[in-house]
Amino acid sequence: MSSLKKGGFTFKRFFVGHDKSPMKVTTDSCLLGAWVPINPKIESVLDIGTGCGIIALMLAQRLEQQCCQIDAVDIDNNAIKQCQENIQQSPFKQVKSYLSDINQFRQDVTDYYDLIITNPPYFQPAVNCRNQPRQLARYTESLNFEQLIFTVKRLLKSEGKFCLVLPYHIADTFKYMCEANQLFMAQRLNVRYMMTRPISLSLMCFTKQYEPSVYSELCMRNNDGSYTNDFRKLLTDFYLFRSKIKID
Repeated sequence: MSSLKKGGFTFKRFFVGHDKSPMKVTTDSCLLGAWVPINPKIESVLDIGTGCGIIALMLAQRLEQQCCQIDAVDIDNNAIKQCQENIQQSPFKQVKSYLSDINQFRQDVTDYYDLIITNPPYFQPAVNCRNQPRQLARYTESLNFEQLIFTVKRLLKSEGKFCLVLPYHIADTFKYMCEANQLFMAQRLNVRYMMTRPISLSLMCFTKQYEPSVYSELCMRNNDGSYTNDFRKLLTDFYLFRSKIKID
């Protein structure tokens, strides 16, 4: 993916500025936005911790032919301002951004969304980050896993799906926490940077209704550093593939 404009990244159909948002465009988010299972019945989507809005915009492109509401929520004011700018400059106007603590968002409703997605904070509080907005975006003190699961349980429809990306080494812990709260893993994609590297990421899809889990694996790059065919296929509707620039 080429950086054709400063302060962000240019996709095939939209530009995502991220110079004002605490969290930047990352491979993690791009993988999740392209991988999330969708179907013709989806009418409402919630992106938790949207940042610059990358995942919300990717879902807006994928659901372009459907009458679908996409709510993008973040606790950081600069992130929401940038998300709003990216929405306005994109061809996808079905995304609405909200400045809110997700724990307080839509307290008056339950069973509201067909799909909930997030690239959540996962670092445990330890040494404080010098940048407070970035610390809120990256550390679980702003949204711990218990709070996330509680929010998903409250807002997800009975037939809905909840999808997220996590580092591989903590994915099983999160899976067990979900199962203890009657959220069952339906799909999981484990990701390697190269075949010679260990698995680094897990993309997971949970449902309220139990179904057998489907596991798969993706390798991002060949030994020469070029993208694999599987990676290109997954991101073909979004990436320009004009360079080998690494974005995270």
